[in-house]
Amino acid sequence: MSKDTPPRLDPTAIVTSALRIADTEGLSAITIRRLAQEHGVTPMALYRHFRDKSDLLDALAARLLADIRLPEPSTAPWEEQVRAILAACLAALRPHPTVAGLVPTRILLSEPGLILVERILALLDGAGYPPDQATEIGTQAFCSLVTLVATEPGATESTDPDTRDDAVRAKRAALHALAPQRFPHVLAAADALTFCRDRNGYYDLGLEFAVAGIRGIRPATRTDR
Repeated sequence: MSKDTPPRLDPTAIVTSALRIADTEGLSAITIRRLAQEHGVTPMALYRHFRDKSDLLDALAARLLADIRLPEPSTAPWEEQVRAILAACLAALRPHPTVAGLVPTRILLSEPGLILVERILALLDGAGYPPDQATEIGTQAFCSLVTLVATEPGATESTDPDTRDDAVRAKRAALHALAPQRFPHVLAAADALTFCRDRNGYYDLGLEFAVAGIRGIRPATRTDR
């Protein structure tokens, strides 16, 4: 390749760069111009692969969905299979809390997302839930995972460790300054409310809530059969 030949752009590499920027600086830091500079091309070169930033965000969501390693179907009870699928989703979302929120509204835009939805709906269908109810249940279960990731105690918008630590200390100090007569239980739980000491336990509990919640919902009367 001559020095005058522009570098070939790999859309996968662009998405990887965008994901890194989002993880370290937040979604607002992602711009077509920033990515073009990182890859040594003009913004117009990126527009050949992505129509606009919204299109790029769609690709970021598709990347997270593609990273989900779904377990193979089995003969285990449906709720155990649902839990395993949700756990696989959570494993892919946890490293990318700033991007996870993009996924729920874009889950039907990529083949990995469609495969995930099909697996969940098939299991819920087998458990007796009609399509409309299964869709609502599956949607809320997935959104609960995103909420878990986005609201982990101690997590902040900043990815800088010192900034995060300062934010946690400030929040803890504010709680400890509360009147003990009015908020005794908040004071007793101040550390747990500001910092997640057992991250795996936190996410395991979230999965149990999701599965137990589904199991506790009675299937509606079917009208599709």
